[in-house]
Amino acid sequence: MIFSAGILTISDKGSTGQREDESGRLLHELLESLPGKVCVYQVVPDERNDIREHLLSFCDEWKANLVLTTGGTGISPRDVTPDVTGTVIDYLIPGIGEIMRMEGYKINPRAIISRAIAGVRGKTLIVNLPGSPRAVRENFEMLLPVLPHAIEKMLGDESACG
Repeated sequence: MIFSAGILTISDKGSTGQREDESGRLLHELLESLPGKVCVYQVVPDERNDIREHLLSFCDEWKANLVLTTGGTGISPRDVTPDVTGTVIDYLIPGIGEIMRMEGYKINPRAIISRAIAGVRGKTLIVNLPGSPRAVRENFEMLLPVLPHAIEKMLGDESACG
């Protein structure tokens, strides 16, 4: 099954061209390992309204089955991605954020201060990833074994999960 994907980079400097979006570019490459096609990509500042507007657009207008965000998952005052994501999802998938923190801690103890979450809005799985390319790669690789299955189930596959 081929699914559609959106990539939303949340970065003040990236949105103004002061920094190249390496994490978003990396996510494009990593998604090639899945049967997914990127249908929409955008870089926005760490502003609640911008993040919310783009998440809603990716889900409701673009109909992306998977939206990967990168950036804004920490505890600094401008890190609001998980907060905004929480306002647009229908339900949370806590295991995704938990495994990223748990396994990430083994690589870098600071991973436990990530507030990244994942959840579903309609027919879209939204996953918050950290902002650094290294952490994006590490977290994506943690999720790689379950993403296709999660998307299939979210879209209504009724076969057994065993």
